[in-house]
Amino acid sequence: MAKIAYILLCHKDPEGIIAQAERLTAAGDCVSIHFDARAPRDAYDRIRKALADNPDVTFAKRREKCGWGEWSLVAATLHAVRAAVDAFPRATHFYMLSGDCMPIKSAEYAHDFVDREEADYIESFDFFNSDWIKTGIKEERLIYRHWFNERSQKSLFYASMRLQRKLRLDRAIPPDLQIQIGSQWWCLRRRTVEAILDFCAARKDVMRFFRTTWIPDETFFQTLVRHLVPESEIRSRTPTFLMFTDYGMPLTFYNDHYDLLLSQDYLFARKISPDAKELKERLGQLYAARGVRFSISNEGRSLFGFLTGRGRIGRRFAPRFWEREASVGRERTLLMLTCKKWHVAKRLAQRLREVTDLPAVDYLFNEAGTPLPDLGGIQTTVEKRTRHRRALVRMLFDYWKTDKLLFCIDPANIDLMQDFYNDRATVRLLEIECDFTDDYMVGHARRVGLAGEATPKETLDRLLPTIRFDVRFESDRIRDAGFAGYHRIRESAGVEENTVPLAAFLGIPLDKARQIAATPHLFTD
Repeated sequence: MAKIAYILLCHKDPEGIIAQAERLTAAGDCVSIHFDARAPRDAYDRIRKALADNPDVTFAKRREKCGWGEWSLVAATLHAVRAAVDAFPRATHFYMLSGDCMPIKSAEYAHDFVDREEADYIESFDFFNSDWIKTGIKEERLIYRHWFNERSQKSLFYASMRLQRKLRLDRAIPPDLQIQIGSQWWCLRRRTVEAILDFCAARKDVMRFFRTTWIPDETFFQTLVRHLVPESEIRSRTPTFLMFTDYGMPLTFYNDHYDLLLSQDYLFARKISPDAKELKERLGQLYAARGVRFSISNEGRSLFGFLTGRGRIGRRFAPRFWEREASVGRERTLLMLTCKKWHVAKRLAQRLREVTDLPAVDYLFNEAGTPLPDLGGIQTTVEKRTRHRRALVRMLFDYWKTDKLLFCIDPANIDLMQDFYNDRATVRLLEIECDFTDDYMVGHARRVGLAGEATPKETLDRLLPTIRFDVRFESDRIRDAGFAGYHRIRESAGVEENTVPLAAFLGIPLDKARQIAATPHLFTD
């Protein structure tokens, strides 16, 4: 029968760690603890003292100062694994846990689960061909050496990477390894763990390579298991249930998630809120229970997607106040002003504010620094504004107590334009067509990072036609979309010619529209 050695990585909540270790060992298993060296020494001493008489608890012989994304997390895991292998010769499986994890099945069920198949449970997908990495750097994690932490030393992290790229200091991946990626929460058989430790001792080149990769806890064990174990003996899944919010953060579980957690096809779950004391107590009792039958529906992820996509009901799942209504409003008129030359659109928006009482916002979904009122946090970043775009615009209507609102938008954001056109509100769009000199296009290329001050003229000459095509393509896409209420003014047109579309777009008399069309230096660069 299986005997599991739990590898417990933790950095806080000593009382919770003590309770976790006592709970797991009471069911006949054992625990190897690594407590982050960054944590207070007295917290670590309290854990050691409380568990000193428990023969089924051991501690990593060395404590690492752990940092997210660093090799220190893998080093800490290896220290705890070595301690477990030495201290618990009868352990058949080694299971990675964090201090935020809790069992969502009984020990009896967990033992039967790992005994069911002669296999290792670890996510391991091809690093380059899978879509496991959704955003951020990818191959740069491996081919460059990372000595700085991207979270705490961002400027040094990216400066180091740029320097290596410039000096062509990229390195080769060990040729016999096919790099894999996946969750760091795994359960491995004893012979697999021993093979990994032997490999680490024999292959110093591989250890040197992974020590300076970025986020190696997602690649190290995943790659070595796939390298050392036949594919037929690997189940590419984690036995720990975890989900991520739309902000990319691990979802936290609370007291009212008990039934949902038990119905998932997993043995543990993370992260459990430190405040969910009732949930922890119930799950702790569950782990010691015998004869419990579990009905597995595995609907957790789809249910979470449904709830977050449609708003939540109840105290715990209360909707954010900006998510209570999905429409801008049937009785409202939304005006979008689009122009590739942002300064021209802003100049026109300012003139609108002067001539009319219409609230006009600059590039709402393009510039983080666009002046906005405090709307409870939804306005703080461009990402939040875009994610909750209709709610944000509705709140701006409410803030200014108006039924008509204008904002500027870049021509590239046609998906946002289409989304607003799908709303119940009346939506109109005004495109400002500008002339673009070569000097302006070169400046644009530099502003968006396509060229630098030292870029040769020959390169710029080859680049300019492409940039012009992109600008023209964006304008063509807008016209081809067939938006109702589409209007256009042009730099090459006169005041009288531009007055008519302005009046129709704004819904104002011709004399006021003429004042706006005659704005001095409207198109000046």
